Amino acid sequence: MKIVISFITGLAIIAAAGGWYWHAHSTPTVTFRTAEVTRGDMVPTISATGTVEPQEVVDVGAQVAGLILTFGEDSQGKMVDYRSPVEAGTVLARIDPSLYTADLSNAQATLAAAKAGVTRAIADLGQMNAKLDQAKSDWDRAQKLGPSDALSQSDYNNYKAAYGTAIANVAVDEAAIDQAKAAVTQDEAQLKKAQQNVDYCTITSPVKGVIIDRRVNIGQTVVSSLNAPSLFLIAKDLTQIQVWVSVNEADIGSIYAGQPVTFTVDSNPGESFVGSVAKVRLNASMTQNVVTYTVEVNTDNADGRLLPYLTANVQFEVSRHKNVLLVPNSALRWYPELAMVAPDVREALADDKKAGKNSKQPDEDKPNAKPNAKHGATTRATTGPAAVHQLTHATLWIEDGTFVRPIKVKAGATDGVMTEIVVKNDEIKEGMQLVTGEQHIQSTDEGTTNPFAPKPMWGKRRGH
Repeated sequence: MKIVISFITGLAIIAAAGGWYWHAHSTPTVTFRTAEVTRGDMVPTISATGTVEPQEVVDVGAQVAGLILTFGEDSQGKMVDYRSPVEAGTVLARIDPSLYTADLSNAQATLAAAKAGVTRAIADLGQMNAKLDQAKSDWDRAQKLGPSDALSQSDYNNYKAAYGTAIANVAVDEAAIDQAKAAVTQDEAQLKKAQQNVDYCTITSPVKGVIIDRRVNIGQTVVSSLNAPSLFLIAKDLTQIQVWVSVNEADIGSIYAGQPVTFTVDSNPGESFVGSVAKVRLNASMTQNVVTYTVEVNTDNADGRLLPYLTANVQFEVSRHKNVLLVPNSALRWYPELAMVAPDVREALADDKKAGKNSKQPDEDKPNAKPNAKHGATTRATTGPAAVHQLTHATLWIEDGTFVRPIKVKAGATDGVMTEIVVKNDEIKEGMQLVTGEQHIQSTDEGTTNPFAPKPMWGKRRGH
């Protein structure tokens, strides 16, 4: 029994000694990930999505109903189709004019009859004037003779009545002439209308441009009602084009006329286009309680690489800060454990942390956010209408042997990846290495391992 107890006690002592030795030699060491301070231009932007649109589009419709017989020819002698260049007056399509030419012929005949009616009315008036002259002569003679033995009373009365009737007939014929002339005017209007309908059967381009949509085919019947059916969509000038961008109401205050804009389209990967804000439309729209405004961006398209209705990924340049110090956002977000801080500043840092200072506040995680009351803020001028930009207090960390040491800075504008910083007394210079994270390395003596621990597939090094 003494031998067994001694053996077990010896094994326990050996196991304890081995465990202590393995633990002492497998304590992880900490290394720091770093990034370099750079110098360059900081350009904060607002991102949005838009659609490439022609600056001016003309919708060509049909003003009469009928069957599409043929299409016209474009400026290159080809049948009018999508992307056909056309001049003002180019024939786009022809509608069957049979019904309208018949109406035209009917209107022409009616007008001719009306003009003949005017001629007849004028002739009738001449005849009535001749009868009036005869009746006047008879009445004058009857007045000289008066009722007597030479002229009976009845004849005297007949001459008087005949004269009055002749005057009335002349007035009637004069009115008939006016009526005939009015009929001519009416028939001329009907003829003009019939002729216009015949002309409408030939559809022409009202402007010089490019056809971006053809909505009919030969043999198709178009029906004209209160709204003219759309046949062709013509863009007047595709060398100057627009991007219509939907901007959230939270960002619209930073958009202004003339603001520089860059954008990309999926059809031209790796290529960036430039433009400028033309106007901000005031008719906002609401979708799922989100208010957006449409912003018009003008851009040059002389090479024709931008096609109508492409989706554009737009960046509005809010401001531009030239030749400033830039640090990665990860350097501003990282905060070490107290044991990693250099001993000479550790106590002060601990006191500050107890007082609620230099802890991870939401505005430090987002360097470009508005500072809270504890941190305070200063401002700096920027270009464009956004004349003031807030600088927030932030802390960066540099390596000091096996520890890190803090440097107080002021963080300015950010583009989401890098942030502008302002420092005093050149504490941070271009090319300096800043701590952005930490990495724990499990160090063990070669050949000394815990026999009970599983061996990781990725080796001895692990980081987080």
